[in-house]
Amino acid sequence: MTGEPEFTTSAQPQSSTSKPSTSAHKADARFWPLALGSVGVVFGDIGTSPLYAFREALGQTGDDGIRASSVIGVVSLAFWALMIVVTIKYVLFLMRADNRGEGGVLSLTALAQNALVKVATGPRNRLVFMLGCAGAALFYGDAVITPAISVLSAVEGLASVPSVSHLITLPVILVASLVILVGLFAIQFKGTGGVGRFFGPICVVWFLAISALGVWHIIDQPQIFAALNPWSAVTFLAGHGVASLFVLGSVFLTVTGAEALSADMGHFGRWPIQASWMAFVLPTLTLNYLGQGAFVLDTIAKAHGAPVMNADWFFLMAPEALRAPLVLLATAATIIASQAVITGAFSLTNQAMQLGLLPRMVVRRTSATQAGEIYLPQINLLLAVGVVFLVAVFKTSSSLAHAYGLAVTGTMAITTTLAFIVVRHRWRWPLVGAVALIGPLLVIDLVFLGANALKLFSGGFVPLVLGAAVLILIWAWVRGSGLVAEKVARESPRMADMLPHLTGRSVHRSAGTAVFLTSDPELVPGALLHNLKHNRVLHQRNLIVSVRTVDVPRVAEFERAQVQTLSPDFSQVSLTYGYMETPNVPKALAGLRKQGIVFDIMATSFFLGRRTIVTSGASQRPEWLDRLFIWMSRNAANPTDFFHIPPGRVVELGTQLSI
Repeated sequence: MTGEPEFTTSAQPQSSTSKPSTSAHKADARFWPLALGSVGVVFGDIGTSPLYAFREALGQTGDDGIRASSVIGVVSLAFWALMIVVTIKYVLFLMRADNRGEGGVLSLTALAQNALVKVATGPRNRLVFMLGCAGAALFYGDAVITPAISVLSAVEGLASVPSVSHLITLPVILVASLVILVGLFAIQFKGTGGVGRFFGPICVVWFLAISALGVWHIIDQPQIFAALNPWSAVTFLAGHGVASLFVLGSVFLTVTGAEALSADMGHFGRWPIQASWMAFVLPTLTLNYLGQGAFVLDTIAKAHGAPVMNADWFFLMAPEALRAPLVLLATAATIIASQAVITGAFSLTNQAMQLGLLPRMVVRRTSATQAGEIYLPQINLLLAVGVVFLVAVFKTSSSLAHAYGLAVTGTMAITTTLAFIVVRHRWRWPLVGAVALIGPLLVIDLVFLGANALKLFSGGFVPLVLGAAVLILIWAWVRGSGLVAEKVARESPRMADMLPHLTGRSVHRSAGTAVFLTSDPELVPGALLHNLKHNRVLHQRNLIVSVRTVDVPRVAEFERAQVQTLSPDFSQVSLTYGYMETPNVPKALAGLRKQGIVFDIMATSFFLGRRTIVTSGASQRPEWLDRLFIWMSRNAANPTDFFHIPPGRVVELGTQLSI
């Protein structure tokens, strides 16, 4: 990568216009709706893990039948994974490392880079940048696998319904799963506003149902409570040798989705998410895993010494009369979990575009009131193709389980590493304290990462390949953008040097306002030079507009624009946006009346420079990277759409640039 890659930083003052009592009242009024909404969106992924996680982990304990000690050991591992990884690491710790209310790997990367700017530059800061990019890239692997494995595992439950089990074959399961998944991606353009209000209530019913099933079987086998003793997990690991690593790799499936706790913090807030987890989601998940373990123990007891083989314990633990409704409820829950991951991919891509990690893509707002509800057609299509491909290739949720986990553990390890930088350099903890806090969490992440690495050749390579592909795209884009910026800076005259010539030229003056968008306000926009060269005209008022993204989620409206008057007919406007926002240039310019700029969209022309990038052929750099960047540039979204500029007011002037 060229130059010093980092997220643009900016100190933004906090402001408040509400009285404390009023703000507190509003917070109280919104708490319960936000807590209910988080149950559906934030915990959809981790909440559907009982469908397959316990089954897959127990299946790794041996091929000669399931033993009671193994059941208690697996349940103990699942419970303590939820306690340590989710509760302690994410809920109690990482959710405090927020970037002005926003979480996720890119937000944490911005915090870490901002903290390191004060103590280090160069390689250390580039390493943080690369870690953040790698974490973001690995998320896409998770985003493709989660819908596939979740929906497949729910539809497979039809085989446990006696009245239809004879009709349920592998082709039937595949067709039904593909129909659900294709339909889910097909309706993304409508947004989740219409059905989103049902996500929370449906998932509440789901969690209550799985906990009730658990309690029903715990009553028959109360000895399963021994699994709550961490010693049961320790003795299981010690007694199973290398096989315990394979079990750990599958136990990790119980905590997939934990990244959503911090990533969705900006939508629901820290307190509603923490309250929902501690008071509702964690207890219900614990009861279900205990119940599945108790059901297997009861099955072993009734077998009277005969070997008990692994089965679809989640659906079998339900009475036969309730299995069909349970399958329908599970399908609804997995669709919600898939929707949450898809929405997360849209949000992450939008952040990556604003931070300059990916080219511009079409972003469509699906809600007039909710800023987080967006739709990216290109990402939606790529995810849909990936999900359909995985279902067609792996065919069963058990096969897909081998591909699940490696990308998630990689992201978690990266998150923990970034958190160490934040604790050490932003929170200014002493080294001993930072190591004491982060060290054990990182060790656990690395243990899970090593356990999942054992599944590399049986499917674990899939999310790594997907993540590597995204990382190469990020690398090519950041590197190519840096090369273009360097060349433009060398070849373009500075605005301060050209301004006397521009204002003094005896050229025709056209009525109205001309807006020239530029990435570097210090340089003369290429569109301005070409307009003078070919049209020999200047407008009465000219605005040099630059758009920058800072490392905070959102920027207050009063901080949006800075105006500098260069001459009577030239002004420089700098528009600032957070990485969670989508720039709207006409709207921002319309708000500048108080700063002396009267903006009339019907009397304004927007001049955009469109570069055609070609390779020079003389570079020693890898040519395939240059060609990849050129391909991405040509397929980037039109800036007219990206900046929400009315197409009828745009004049595009092209130029060719070689790299």
